Amino acid sequence: MTRTFHAGRPFTTPTSEIAAALEEVSIPTLLLSLVHLTGDPRFIRDFAQAGLFLNEVQGFMSEEDKARARATALPVIVDYRDRGCPPPAPLSAGLIREMLDWAAAEPVDDANLPLVLEELDLDGADPRRPAPVDAGPGADFPVIVVGCGESGILAGIRLRQAGVPFTILEKNGGPGGTWWENTYPGARVDVANHLYCYSFEPSNHWEHFFAEQPELAAYFDDVMTHHELHSHVRWNTEVLAAGWDEHSATWTVTVRTAGGTETLAARALITAVGQLNRPRLPDLPGRDTFAGPSFHSAAWDHDVDVTGKRVALVGAGASGFQIAPAIAGQVAHLEVFQRTAQWMFPNPMYHDRVPAGARWAMEHLPYYARWYRFLLFWPGADKGLDAARVDPDYPDQDNAVSEINAMARLMFTEWITSQVGDDDDLRAKVVPDYPATGKRTLQDNGSWLATLRRPNVDLVRTPIERITPEGIVTADGSTHEADVIVYATGFHATELLAPMTITGRDGADLHREWGRRPHAYLGITVPQFPNLFMMYGPGTHLAHGGSLIMHSELQMRYINACIEHLVNTGARSMEPLPAPTEQWHRRTQEKITKTVWAHPSIRHSYFKNPDGEIHTVSPWRLCEYRAALADPDWSAFRIHADETV
Repeated sequence: MTRTFHAGRPFTTPTSEIAAALEEVSIPTLLLSLVHLTGDPRFIRDFAQAGLFLNEVQGFMSEEDKARARATALPVIVDYRDRGCPPPAPLSAGLIREMLDWAAAEPVDDANLPLVLEELDLDGADPRRPAPVDAGPGADFPVIVVGCGESGILAGIRLRQAGVPFTILEKNGGPGGTWWENTYPGARVDVANHLYCYSFEPSNHWEHFFAEQPELAAYFDDVMTHHELHSHVRWNTEVLAAGWDEHSATWTVTVRTAGGTETLAARALITAVGQLNRPRLPDLPGRDTFAGPSFHSAAWDHDVDVTGKRVALVGAGASGFQIAPAIAGQVAHLEVFQRTAQWMFPNPMYHDRVPAGARWAMEHLPYYARWYRFLLFWPGADKGLDAARVDPDYPDQDNAVSEINAMARLMFTEWITSQVGDDDDLRAKVVPDYPATGKRTLQDNGSWLATLRRPNVDLVRTPIERITPEGIVTADGSTHEADVIVYATGFHATELLAPMTITGRDGADLHREWGRRPHAYLGITVPQFPNLFMMYGPGTHLAHGGSLIMHSELQMRYINACIEHLVNTGARSMEPLPAPTEQWHRRTQEKITKTVWAHPSIRHSYFKNPDGEIHTVSPWRLCEYRAALADPDWSAFRIHADETV
């Protein structure tokens, strides 16, 4: 992993190799780097992007313009090399703003500017890094973090930087959360991984634009090693319960290990357990009677060789969408049982490797990697939210919820039908009948429909009636014999913090307080549960842009500020007041009910609880959520400064 990502690294690369590398770079990103190298804005003023689109990093520039840009860049880079690769001089704020607008192919609005500049971090300050707490009191404020996925690792890093003692409890045997557990064939991230990484811990050596599971697991382990976190983690330790003791102002946490159960104490509790980590198996009659191997995709049985087998894949959401193309060439026959067709987003780069030239540029050209990250971030920064918002005046709400949403539906439909050809039966099965982006939209490079058109693959849309020892029986009475059944049926996503029992002040049970409607002030804190902080809490799942890692960084900065306030003021505890908590939940619900995700035609979605309500997804613009977390409002909290309660 490379961490010198601002000024580049000195190099002696031959000119011919530099020229070859420039054939594999993002041209808009290259031109932005040249401005840093020279301080000269002509490199963006003499060229124009035709537009910016998610995962399209060439700005739709013509081949002629791209060739001209490379020819212009080569002597500048050679000169930089020959001068010993000196650190570029800082650019003025006005020029940075011009570069932002040029890179975005549109003006970057003032509301987004603070978030964008944080993400760019051109001065290498890591602006979300916490301030150290008072050394003396801080040593007496131990924190327990539940979970060692991306948010738990981040919590550990920031607590260590703040000088706060902590322990991370992880039920698995290693770090990464979902990237430790989901080892099924084809598992990979669906956010470009030059964005799906910590802003302060980029990697210039990703092998794929959308990294596969082993590479992601290795990244998180490397970050832990770099920040010396391993000694702070208790592996194979599952949290069963946590209870608040008002007298001592501590949390008592009950854990289960191989040696039995024990209790731990902490002044604050941070949950970082994710929402997609408890597999959901379908409630199908006879499921336990199947004679062959069967397992959930998140618990893939690698002792089972599917080569030459008849495999039934139940579920074709995000996991099934990746599994089917990965195993179709090995199995004798694959039957995919799909309840609902999925909208697909065209992404030709989805399986592509990062070419050597692009990696060279990220390593050596000043600020190239930072601007490349911006080109990935900006098209997904709320553009999906624009397509998700309901326009009540749009006439055909069954087809689309707005003009933008209708355009997305047309684009996605054309992408799907262009791959199906004259197969009318398959077309009828794979084109969804609900508005676009209403459920998780899947990244597609053509491999999914190519898989479904293979002679040894069948897509079954008839509902499953029961499981038998021989296989699957569908509602039409057909028997589908199988040697192996894989359940790619998702997770208990709406049951936040389950199955832990969390008991707050005066015996309040968190799950009883929530019922089916989990909510928290800013998605982080809950009344009656002092010193409890949640990462990836209610209403913070992202379905429209950005990355969950970015959201985690914003949330952890807020949590660090709360802990700093507790430690430096000598306060015993803090919890949000009911009124601001209810107001935040009400405002969130007002927004979420006016999105396509809440559309009544979408009956099966992991966004929705059994009542058809959504309490896990964020309806906020990324910059709005950042602004809400930027400066904690202490007046929104009940803060105990002493033992008086």
